[in-house]
Amino acid sequence: MTHLKIGENAPNFSGLNQNGDIISLSDYKNKSLILYFYPKDNTPGCTAESCDLNANYSHLLDKGFEVLGVSPDSQISHLKFIDKYNLAFNLISDTERRLCNDYGVWGKKKFMGKEYMGVHRTTFIINNNQKIDHIFTKVNTKDHTNQILEIYK
Repeated sequence: MTHLKIGENAPNFSGLNQNGDIISLSDYKNKSLILYFYPKDNTPGCTAESCDLNANYSHLLDKGFEVLGVSPDSQISHLKFIDKYNLAFNLISDTERRLCNDYGVWGKKKFMGKEYMGVHRTTFIINNNQKIDHIFTKVNTKDHTNQILEIYK
């Protein structure tokens, strides 16, 4: 769904995390970033994906990655989600869908024959030069960490 390509500069962003702090792409300069977009806090797939990344967070840090999640949920929803699952990384609240649009993950979806607008689950790996290294459009929510690390063997 995304219009972005591997090798392109990652779109710059700035958004509020669960605590109301501004998080920007520039905060991750000289780091590799796993930027994952997901539809909704506390839903089965989104919970599985977030918990998988969280369970492997220290391993990802050891491999040089930082993790940042984005969804259209509110800061309060993110705070509850983080507290419920003890997530160790930030989540950006994109209620106006600016980041989702910039990264091309907001669009038409189908479920049970009905069309609606929503977030297409997508993960971008952004390298330390803030270029897109890899894009996952088919995310294995229960084993996303290994899916990512398989690319970086």
